[in-house]
Amino acid sequence: MTSAPPPRTLVLGATGFLGRWLALELLTRGEPVAAAVRDTDRALALRRWLRHHDADDTALTTVSADLTRPGLGLSPEDDARLTEVRDIHNLAARYDFGLTRAQAEPPNVQGALHALRWSATRPRLRRLVHLSGYRVGRDPDPQYPLPEHTTAALYTRLGAYEASKQLGDAAVRVTAPRLGVPLTTVNPSSVIGHSRTGEAGQYLGLAQLVRLLHRGRLPLLPGTRRTFLPVVTVDHLARFLAAVPDHDHGHAPVPAHTVLDPETPHLPDLIALLATHLDVRPPRALIPVGLVRRLPRALTGSDPETLTFLSEDRYDTASADRLATAAGLTHPPLVPALTRWATRLVEEDFGAR
Repeated sequence: MTSAPPPRTLVLGATGFLGRWLALELLTRGEPVAAAVRDTDRALALRRWLRHHDADDTALTTVSADLTRPGLGLSPEDDARLTEVRDIHNLAARYDFGLTRAQAEPPNVQGALHALRWSATRPRLRRLVHLSGYRVGRDPDPQYPLPEHTTAALYTRLGAYEASKQLGDAAVRVTAPRLGVPLTTVNPSSVIGHSRTGEAGQYLGLAQLVRLLHRGRLPLLPGTRRTFLPVVTVDHLARFLAAVPDHDHGHAPVPAHTVLDPETPHLPDLIALLATHLDVRPPRALIPVGLVRRLPRALTGSDPETLTFLSEDRYDTASADRLATAAGLTHPPLVPALTRWATRLVEEDFGAR
């Protein structure tokens, strides 16, 4: 069996929803890729998924890693196999609601710093791309570390997932210049399935609203007529991430890109569109987010942490738009992508299958 060529790109979180699509995109471009995985079973599952999507995985190297440990927990042998790596994509995170701080902080904050510090040891490093979170990274002057009482208050106010993503974003933005690591942060909106097949693989966030809608458990929609929950297809985001190192090379100090499809309708219109497609009853009315927070979860069906994502805010996408134009990227048609994704969610019973 021919050994894989020395990888030039490392994908952390390669077995996750976004990571595997990025690995597929890079391999399709002919890029030798290393995928960081937790164990052999995940490595085999990733290769099966890639082959199922017509990828040639002979240029894929897998290494055993643990972002919660310094040096990514790499063995000396695996560390040496990654000497030629020039681009690193950190897509690893624990994405879930209802986490505790003790569950979210090691992967999402300390893990981000471990990836950054390990990146600084690569002799041929060109760029570290850190996948941040939706509504994260908008502070032009991030601070890290914060006083403990401020950190604790942030976890209480936002919930463990969003707080840890905000802290991880600030940590790498503050630390990268000190270590001389060329860093780009990418802040995607709500990620939906593949634009042509609808393939999902992630069932949190907006997918939870679609599940409630499909099951007739969304009589009232949280938000206002102008609530904006933008989306981006997973294939467009993968292409964008793959293009970042080429187009941000040499830019300073820390480029930050917000990636969303500007054609996303306001949330009530988006939900009405999907209700028509799924042939179900749309919500009868809107209900203020503040009121939903005070109602029992058993009544609303909504996780309180998800409500912080429902706002009328708009986002500056200028830098992402410039990069996409330079890379020749355009968003695929949105309405067909949304309906294909909704169909696939139902077929998969929203992850139960």
